[in-house]
Amino acid sequence: MADDQIPALDLRRMKVLSPLGRGGRGVVFLVRYESSGAGGELFALKTILRSDSNGSECKQILFEHYVLRSTQHPLLPKLRGVLSTEKIVGYAINYCPGRDLSHLQKKQTEKMFSDGVIRFYAAELVIALEYLHGLGIVYRDLKPDNIMIQENGHLMLVDFDLSTKLSLKPPSESRSVQITPLLKSEASMKNTNQFILLSKCFGPAIPCEDSVHPESVGNSDRSRSFSKSNSFVGTEEYIAPEMLQGNGHDFAVDWWCLGVVLHEMLYGKTPFKGVNRKATFYNILSKTPELVGEPTPLRDLIRKLLVKDPKERISAAEIKGHDFFRGVEWERVLQISRPPFVPAPSDEEGMDVNKIDIEAYVQGVFEVDGDVKEVEEFKKF
Repeated sequence: MADDQIPALDLRRMKVLSPLGRGGRGVVFLVRYESSGAGGELFALKTILRSDSNGSECKQILFEHYVLRSTQHPLLPKLRGVLSTEKIVGYAINYCPGRDLSHLQKKQTEKMFSDGVIRFYAAELVIALEYLHGLGIVYRDLKPDNIMIQENGHLMLVDFDLSTKLSLKPPSESRSVQITPLLKSEASMKNTNQFILLSKCFGPAIPCEDSVHPESVGNSDRSRSFSKSNSFVGTEEYIAPEMLQGNGHDFAVDWWCLGVVLHEMLYGKTPFKGVNRKATFYNILSKTPELVGEPTPLRDLIRKLLVKDPKERISAAEIKGHDFFRGVEWERVLQISRPPFVPAPSDEEGMDVNKIDIEAYVQGVFEVDGDVKEVEEFKKF
């Protein structure tokens, strides 16, 4: 879809089916959008308040918006429209009727997946992350809640709230932050619907995140040099040790998160959870994950993903060549016609329309006496 074909959404044409979730940065709704009759289309609509005092949420949604507009991949969302009112801004993507991987796992009798099911989902996650890394994007929040199941049974990686773009530059270049090629310049966006709609809230295109000195990213692309990020973001049970240590991080944090997710799919729980946040962080930094059971290729892969030192952690190429993926034809994974779970078309039938005022609902979640408040449902910080 070309930039100028991304429509502006009309709030009056939306019928809210239900809230899907909320986090520290926004509320997501399942809506039916009536654009041209025929019952309308189902969208997942992500919204935030305009009254954000420092603009950080606006800037991050702008980054999400650019990522969605700039990527073309079957395992990533497609931007279906943008919304802008006096009170809220947001965007819509296709709804995934299979819900998220966490929901699917809870439906399992033993609350665990078989090795075959894990192999399929792990392969798709590797493909999606490798694609993002090729664009210089670190995802930084891989967890089952952000891994959706599309109507065809394939995964969709959603929610780029905590993602960032690392700058690509030679070691001799100065530390000044540059506008990245992925994020188009303001001048090149001025004739598009989404720039006209969102520019008053968001301002000009945001640059790469401030970063420390350039480092060779051995775990992602050995032929290029990227800066590292120094920000501290994530969901506590999935955070990589290098982020806790504050020495800068790069693409390797996503492979650590993959290890945590695979552990959760195999054992039904994350490997480092403690009685509180402090204990969890201590475990991440010092504890060796318990991989109960006889040695298997899957347990070996998890162990190599959960190596504390990012320089020693298994790389993308090594992951794809690991014994756990022996026999996987990577170029054909996305063509598989019968994934492990395909949602029934009737899953959404009979859903009643709730009389929810989207603007009032978002205000109620994030605003108290006119002040924007933080919400911690997803434990992001």
